[in-house]
Amino acid sequence: MNPDFHGLELTDRGAGVWEITLTRPELRNRFDNLLQIELATALRRLGDDDGVRAIVLGSTGPAFSAGGDFALMRAAHDDAVVRSDTVAAGRDLLAAFLDLRQPVVAAVQGAAIGLGATVALMCDVVVAAKRAKLADTHVQIGLVAGDGGCLVWPHAAGLLRAKRHLLTGDPLDAETAYQIGLVTDLVDEPDQALPCARQIAARIAALPPMAVQGTKKALNHLAKQRAAEVVELAFELEDQTLTSSDLLEGIAAFQEGRAPEFTGR
Repeated sequence: MNPDFHGLELTDRGAGVWEITLTRPELRNRFDNLLQIELATALRRLGDDDGVRAIVLGSTGPAFSAGGDFALMRAAHDDAVVRSDTVAAGRDLLAAFLDLRQPVVAAVQGAAIGLGATVALMCDVVVAAKRAKLADTHVQIGLVAGDGGCLVWPHAAGLLRAKRHLLTGDPLDAETAYQIGLVTDLVDEPDQALPCARQIAARIAALPPMAVQGTKKALNHLAKQRAAEVVELAFELEDQTLTSSDLLEGIAAFQEGRAPEFTGR
């Protein structure tokens, strides 16, 4: 059940609750292709186990996840194979969430940015510390929000709110995110997010599994219908922007702490 992962750990919390922990705090739990593949693998392994009734998804360090990896983006810009692998890993991770029968409770103790926000919002319950931030900053570095952002933000917050934040990349503090439906449970301090998530997961795990999983299957059916409407197009458009000069400029400007100069190419 718990193979040797490089960027995450699986832990049996007992009573039907398992925990997935992102374990790259030195990199702010950024997602490269390997971590996307590992998380999808972990979700499917737990999903296949009848003894698993609820899953907690947490992370180590001050950030939940800083999103995508800049080195990977540059490699994808330069290499069509890397680009194809990156898009395929993103599609597979999204599918793993949509196919999962057990509820997942996210513990967001700190910033959830880009793909990190998408991963949190793919969960069924989102517990967040008040000072945590959620943002999808794809457009700020020259990318289409194609790794699930165009699915999960409108699904949770409504189309107009999603447009406001996906088209600007502006962050939301967790309290505001709670008010508009992106966060389900608030805690005061970062170290309270994981215990709260565990408590909610334990409550779910104690309920009749056929009822819980049947309810989630019905709800996921709605999400899959929405995914069929937008996900393929979003990934195709993100793939195109991975080849753009604006992507390289966006990354360089961010790393150099200066204003970017985008050209539309």
